[in-house]
Amino acid sequence: MNKIAQRLIVFVIGIPALFSALLLFPQMNHLIFNLVTLVFTVLGAMELRNILVHKNLKISMPEAVILGGLSPAAWTVVVSFGVTGHVVAGAFILGASWLLITITFPAQKNFDSCIGRITAGLAILLYPGLFMSWIVQMAVFPEAGMVIMVFFLVTFLNDGAAWLAGVLFGKNNRGLVPASPSKSIAGFIGGIAASGGAGMLAVKFIPGAFSSPVMPSMAAGALLGFGAGIAAILGDLGESAIKRSANVKDSGTLIMGRGGALDSIDSLILAAPVYYFLYQVLFQI
Repeated sequence: MNKIAQRLIVFVIGIPALFSALLLFPQMNHLIFNLVTLVFTVLGAMELRNILVHKNLKISMPEAVILGGLSPAAWTVVVSFGVTGHVVAGAFILGASWLLITITFPAQKNFDSCIGRITAGLAILLYPGLFMSWIVQMAVFPEAGMVIMVFFLVTFLNDGAAWLAGVLFGKNNRGLVPASPSKSIAGFIGGIAASGGAGMLAVKFIPGAFSSPVMPSMAAGALLGFGAGIAAILGDLGESAIKRSANVKDSGTLIMGRGGALDSIDSLILAAPVYYFLYQVLFQI
């Protein structure tokens, strides 16, 4: 089975399953979906840990699981269980403090690996941990199920349209981005256009969640889609640069036709905070 067929199978099965978890189980501010987000964040953190080992930046796998999951887990506690206070900040500080304490008292009294260890730990704490937590935070928006669904459509359609436009029109405009030479300018344009279109369709068909008080709603939808679409492309390129630095092709083998979990969420990682802030500014103020 070729890679395109594998990706289609994952799309046909995975997207309905994701949207079912999102729309059929809205209880406790989408607790089930928030836990799914946490699981994929942890899987991505584990894969990033394995990539960083290639550059001699090492932490243990249990630490990668905990550090990667801290922010989305903390936000799940806040969003789904109503716990108030400085839970999220406390979790982040706890993770950073653990890294500082453990390099202060190394087991072998050897400080050679301390910088590499704290670099790896902080990297995982932030990426994918902190970035993915913005998806969980979307669960507090009114009509959160629809808002999050549009977020995924904006990013997934970006990926699909970029691939199709690249195949059809990208033959002579590839190789301009060293991090991913196979990507084309035509693909970037196609992906961003699809994201903008998804934002405009959201305004047309889901006006209850996408009615802007600050500008014409259709323009706001386009701006939301364009902004998140650009961020999705940059997120994909950022992960490509990380893998290229470590001479790694895929982050893992978990997902058929796509590689690892990190390969599947790389666009979401950077698009999530951008989408969150744009939605809040354009549709919530």
